[in-house]
Amino acid sequence: MLVAVDPSGVLQELRADGTPVGPARHVADLAAAIAAREAADAPRWVWPATSDIYPGLLRAGVRVARCHDLELTEALLLGHAGQWGAPRSLAAVRARLHGLPVPPDPPPHLPDPPGLAQGALFDTLATSPPAAGFDVIGAVAEAYADQLRRIAEATEHPGRFRLLVAAESAGSLVGAEMGHVGLPWRADLHDELLRDLLGPPQAVGPPRRLAELTAEINAAFGVHGLHPDSPAEVVKAFARAGIDIPNTRAWVVRRVDHPAVEPLLAYKELYRIWTAHGWSWLDSWVTEGRFRPEYVPGGVVSGRWAARGGGALQVPKVVRRAVVADPGWRFVVADAGQLEPRVLAAMSGDRRLAEAGAAGDLYAALAADSFDGDRAKAKVALIGAMYGQTGGDAIPALAVLRRRYPIAFDYVEAAARTGETGGLVRSWLGRTCPPSSASWADAGLDPPEAEQALSGASGRARGRFTRNFVVQATAAEWALVLLATLRTALEGTKAELVLFVHDEVVVHCPADEAEQVVTAVHESAVKAGRMLFGDTPVRFPLDVSTVGAYADAK
Repeated sequence: MLVAVDPSGVLQELRADGTPVGPARHVADLAAAIAAREAADAPRWVWPATSDIYPGLLRAGVRVARCHDLELTEALLLGHAGQWGAPRSLAAVRARLHGLPVPPDPPPHLPDPPGLAQGALFDTLATSPPAAGFDVIGAVAEAYADQLRRIAEATEHPGRFRLLVAAESAGSLVGAEMGHVGLPWRADLHDELLRDLLGPPQAVGPPRRLAELTAEINAAFGVHGLHPDSPAEVVKAFARAGIDIPNTRAWVVRRVDHPAVEPLLAYKELYRIWTAHGWSWLDSWVTEGRFRPEYVPGGVVSGRWAARGGGALQVPKVVRRAVVADPGWRFVVADAGQLEPRVLAAMSGDRRLAEAGAAGDLYAALAADSFDGDRAKAKVALIGAMYGQTGGDAIPALAVLRRRYPIAFDYVEAAARTGETGGLVRSWLGRTCPPSSASWADAGLDPPEAEQALSGASGRARGRFTRNFVVQATAAEWALVLLATLRTALEGTKAELVLFVHDEVVVHCPADEAEQVVTAVHESAVKAGRMLFGDTPVRFPLDVSTVGAYADAK
């Protein structure tokens, strides 16, 4: 059963094709009406955007099992159609659902990746109420029917795409629920670790340890007044010492032989903690023993999540000491190992690589099969193929990979060639790679890889982007299906999903439910593999820890 929702308080039953069943029903209390209907038959709720409706329901104590998020689905469909350069189309969907004038075409420009420009358009339009007398519920039903038609008629693999839409919508529910529940956080322990690392907070200026390191750096350069947090000043200081560096990123500075390097690296690490997770962060983001960020499912071009404020997806390991389970509770932390290589093995259909993917350690199996037992060389080859690393030690390893695993190698090579010529590539379920204007940081690549890729011609750089996109986006889909499956498996328990970072899931549960949660996590990983790839020999093992503090997870 499907039920469309007008946030102002109107419900409309829909048939499977999106056509209305009977008249729409006005309700005085939307949360109470949804709660009653959810208890009766748990329909799939069709609404404009989970982010607009579900947080309010959660505050009212109402949870739902399933939904169809029209905005997230529209973004996926527009991307599939190659319309990344048409943000007006996304804005038009919101305008249509609110009876507002469709905004004019923006001036020509390079399109931004989804989760950036798209979000800004929606945020702006979301503040406008529907036009007087406009039939919002009718627009919701119409938009849903239109999306069903386009999925069936305009996507390459409608069955896969429907799974993508369902997982993306389920992810929107999980994101809202995690933000509502919050991640357990001990403010007293956080303050203690900050004092251990930085010294006591100062009324004015940086903490004592940063001041001490600043003095050491200045002494090493033989100068006064240098600000280590200023990349331009640091680059100039190295230049005066006869050392040219392009920037002050840690991986660049580590290669330099100079007495300022050690204190500079220490300063950079501590400065990042002070500015990103210091006392100001603690005061702003942790209340009543919980850290409650706003998650943005699908906020990165590869389908990975983003977060608005709080740095929820980039919590440093040292700060995780403050993430402590409630008394009598535990964290079950599950991390997918070697996920992207396993995804490549499954999606490419390379039988030999899939057989290696059936092992607990894919790289070791690969090494035993083709690299004379040299695990490091096997890893270099596979990562080089996925990320387009073609120089140095990767050259002979890639030659072995091309010869022994030609189907997998050709899979990423084809994606690279398509990208170089400006073509579209897609993940396994149908998420489409954006144009070359999207940044490498949005694709999740590390700085060294980004720098190397962008130093080449634009076509080659895009080829590196698309080569990895097909694998990383599919890995994100596997993780999202795992998350949605696990959410269902945890129904009826007190366990709560509290954190999801790329391929890691954290569940907070009573200690006596931990074993049940561990079982559910492993079973969900198996189901996710089968739902995406069917009967494949590739395994997707998880490293699972049951701990009292997040920092103790292996």
